[in-house]
Amino acid sequence: MPQCSTHTRLARQSLLKDILLPHCSISLHQASLSETLTQAAKDYLKSAPRSWIARGQLGDIAAQLQASFPEGTLPLQKDILEIATLYGDISRHQALRVRLEKITTDSCRKFHVDCVDLRLLRAYVGPGVQWTTDNGSTIQEASTGAIVLLKGKHFPQWDDAEKVLHRSPPLSHRPAKERIRLLLTIDEANACGEAPFEMAA
Repeated sequence: MPQCSTHTRLARQSLLKDILLPHCSISLHQASLSETLTQAAKDYLKSAPRSWIARGQLGDIAAQLQASFPEGTLPLQKDILEIATLYGDISRHQALRVRLEKITTDSCRKFHVDCVDLRLLRAYVGPGVQWTTDNGSTIQEASTGAIVLLKGKHFPQWDDAEKVLHRSPPLSHRPAKERIRLLLTIDEANACGEAPFEMAA
């Protein structure tokens, strides 16, 4: 029997809340995607715009999801709203910026730290975010569906935390059919755009 969304959210919150510890800069929950959610993500890619952005409180986000998403994507809409709720629970932000983006290039290919306080990432299609704690000597990659929280340089006492740099995984060297990602990004509503910080080769 499937677990209710509240139970799932609380379990995820318990696993991810260590991001709030002073020394921690990344928290990851290896969450798999159901067949219906995977299919909804693929259906979204067929007809949706390359980038979709919504801002506001959870009710605003829900209304914008319903108004702009194509038919057949209800499982994706529900998951985005659940993940946004999870982010709000952990970050304590009431107003959010939610972005869903189709990526087909080697975007954001350098390791960096974002100009935000706390960012959530989840790849519904394709590989998840890559990160390193040693300037690229060792690179780790989140799996498809993994929920990742990353501290940015605007997080309180960020300088005291372990330095974790991240990037989008390069796609150009992968087989042609794997050169696509559908990435969910959640920040607080007034987060700085895409400007990175502390770039590394």
